[in-house]
Amino acid sequence: MRAEPRCEVSAPSRWIVRFAPLVPEGGAVLDVACGGGRHARHFLARGHPVTCVDRELEGISDLRGRYRLEPVAADLEAGAPWPLPGRRFAAVVVARYLHRPILPVLVDAVAPGGLLLYETFSAGNERFGRPSNPDFLLRPGELLEAVRGTLRVLAYEDVVADEPQPSALQRIAARREP
Repeated sequence: MRAEPRCEVSAPSRWIVRFAPLVPEGGAVLDVACGGGRHARHFLARGHPVTCVDRELEGISDLRGRYRLEPVAADLEAGAPWPLPGRRFAAVVVARYLHRPILPVLVDAVAPGGLLLYETFSAGNERFGRPSNPDFLLRPGELLEAVRGTLRVLAYEDVVADEPQPSALQRIAARREP
């Protein structure tokens, strides 16, 4: 019997790990643009069911068949409709991804008592390499504006971080009040 090749999966974001204990126990987690599944793996290990959305799901092929994983293929940037209309989650996790048209949908997908955990590149990242296109960089305060009046901000940063290489990032952890 041949073992399936397994791609190397990077460690989950320290920002996401920091706030993961605040996700309601056993609550469903949405991992948007899941890539290799680093956050899906983290939340599965914590006992959460996880829905992964990405245009390609090869990065999580080794997780297929797990009863607590729901893979959803959708190319959102190509104009595919949001594949989970009306569904809400105990946590919506987004790391290193920005597609502005779905930002309001992601905020709306946070269930009462749930969290939005978002971390991605921001203006200023062009000094460090890719992405450098302003279409893929958050404007100053953009994550704060996205949740204003809807979610309560637990923590927010607009920083230059060194993990895994220097990057300009915005990060937010915000809760929808029950």
